[in-house]
Amino acid sequence: MIRQTALVLEARNRLALREIELPHDLGPDDVEIAIHTVGICGSDVHYYTHGRIGPFVVESPMVLGHEASGTVTAVGANVAGLAVGDRVCMEPGIPDMNSRPARMGIYNVDPSVRFWATPPIHGCLTEKVIHPAAFTYRLPDNVGFAEGAMVEPFAIGMQAAAKARIVPGDVGLVIGAGPIGVMTALAALAGGCSRVMIHDVVADKLKVAGAYDGIQALDPTRPVAPQVAAATDGWGADAVFECSGHPSAFAHLFDTPRPGGCVVFVGMPVDDFRFDLVAAQARELRMETVFRYANIYDRAIGLIAGGKVDLKPLISETFPFARAVEAFDRAVEARPTDIKLQITL
Repeated sequence: MIRQTALVLEARNRLALREIELPHDLGPDDVEIAIHTVGICGSDVHYYTHGRIGPFVVESPMVLGHEASGTVTAVGANVAGLAVGDRVCMEPGIPDMNSRPARMGIYNVDPSVRFWATPPIHGCLTEKVIHPAAFTYRLPDNVGFAEGAMVEPFAIGMQAAAKARIVPGDVGLVIGAGPIGVMTALAALAGGCSRVMIHDVVADKLKVAGAYDGIQALDPTRPVAPQVAAATDGWGADAVFECSGHPSAFAHLFDTPRPGGCVVFVGMPVDDFRFDLVAAQARELRMETVFRYANIYDRAIGLIAGGKVDLKPLISETFPFARAVEAFDRAVEARPTDIKLQITL
């Protein structure tokens, strides 16, 4: 165990930047990492404001944060691929690699996975962490710490694009222009879409998304389905990504894909919703779901390093660690101009 300063969720609506005792045993297959940058995720904010997400309930003080980058400061005896001084980002979910899901290549749905800042597991908004080398990735020289901390949410967009089985030249549609929505649009473009439409009710977020080549921001004041029909000569989008999780998005969702197209559910609704299954059957739509990601981090880093994807415009503001509580309160405000807020240590 080690005492170090961390951003601690004491209870619902109560954060503190204070010292806390945390596990800190360096195993032979682990690395020690000095944290540099951490992004604030919607799940972090939800734990802050609600104290729970579904069955995951904060019952004791918990360190927040899971989107992180940093520098290796120590390596275990068996670690060969990483060295002290390496700049890295970390995949925050640690599965049991002997589990049946892991052997099937879907370790993201391993029920025993230990994921940072998911009760009761502490997150990474602290000075140093211990992490398995197998889930720690060296950052190329041209990828900064800020981008490294964006790999985690971008990996979700990558997982969504992979699930859509995009064919080069496909037309995509993203519902929801928050961080995951915009990154899903970028991943779909990198995966072969010729263009991606994006819709949201917040014009400021659409302005950020629409600044990217290949992303067409739709009119936030008009229903999405007629706009998609007009943009595709009545055919529909090949791949539709629902990233908002808002119940209102589901009412006419199946009016937007083409016959035989695909709908990927990325956003997680917190309220009950309904959709028209018959409408999906009539078009024989393929439906896919996304829960985090698996075997995707290295590909995400490769796209960023190769200049295929630029995530820097999505970083709205960066706060020093001393202002971490202020950063979270800003995130709770959900300003329409904010996409991603980060904290640096």
